Amino acid sequence: MNRSNETSPMLGFILLALSAHPKLEKTFFALILLMYLVILLGNGVLILVTILDSRLDTPMYFFLRNLSFLDICYTTSSVPLILDSFLTPRKTISFSACVVQMFLSFAMGATECVLLSLMAFDRYVAICNPLRYPVVMSKAAYVPMAVGSWTAGITNSVVQTSLAMRLPFCGDNVINHFTCEILAVLKLACADISINVISMVVANMIFLALPVLFIFVSYVFIIATILRIPSAEGRRKAFSTCSAHLTVVIVFYGTILFMYGKPKSKDPLGADKQDLADKLISLFYGVVTPMLNPIIYSLRNKDVKAAVRNLMAQKHLTE
Repeated sequence: MNRSNETSPMLGFILLALSAHPKLEKTFFALILLMYLVILLGNGVLILVTILDSRLDTPMYFFLRNLSFLDICYTTSSVPLILDSFLTPRKTISFSACVVQMFLSFAMGATECVLLSLMAFDRYVAICNPLRYPVVMSKAAYVPMAVGSWTAGITNSVVQTSLAMRLPFCGDNVINHFTCEILAVLKLACADISINVISMVVANMIFLALPVLFIFVSYVFIIATILRIPSAEGRRKAFSTCSAHLTVVIVFYGTILFMYGKPKSKDPLGADKQDLADKLISLFYGVVTPMLNPIIYSLRNKDVKAAVRNLMAQKHLTE
């Protein structure tokens, strides 16, 4: 590319968001704001309940607390920016804010992939090797597992963000997205991005493909073990302990596969519609999934429901 067209990223970026669809902005502002409040409330209550109720002092709920905290951090790194873009005519973001937002979203996304695989391992040990569960999933084991997931996610984010932000950028620094999504940012680069592509492929193998494979194999063994349980009631109870996690996994990875696996349109008009669809799917992934996690665990987990009822009853008695 012509280096004379190169612009300084220090000037910041312009986020297109839904600029081409102004009628949708007010509707989506109200919708996303409501969802964000539900995310904060739902995940906050889930964290509080699993801390206060001693019966939930187990590895599974420790991982669930991490997942809820992660969802709050992930959405907080992007939703305020998205809401602001719906109200501001010229949707600009500074270079430093773009770096921070990209770093947080990458770190939280990668960490969630690892956490979901650790939760699958927890369910595998609990159902397939229940006698060894207290030893294998002791506090000395599951706390380092969680720390390792956060460390891996943050390390990956440092690599991806630093590689992206060292690139020179061209034109008006216009990002065709709600946030500093890395694929949209890389489209502005004036230099060769092959290193970025390779690093992202490697990261996707480590943080997407391997966890999916691990979760799949874990549930093959889990389902095989459940089917060998003689009584129907025993099978139902065993499956109920992992149904919430399995539902969250399907929603999380299903959205990712749908977002990146669908074919691209070659028709210009179709491309415009697809561009809008891609943004809205990305929005779904970033907002709806974290909102559903506490709802799924509350509705499909009797221990959490009982803990929430106890917490509300205690609050009622103190008033």
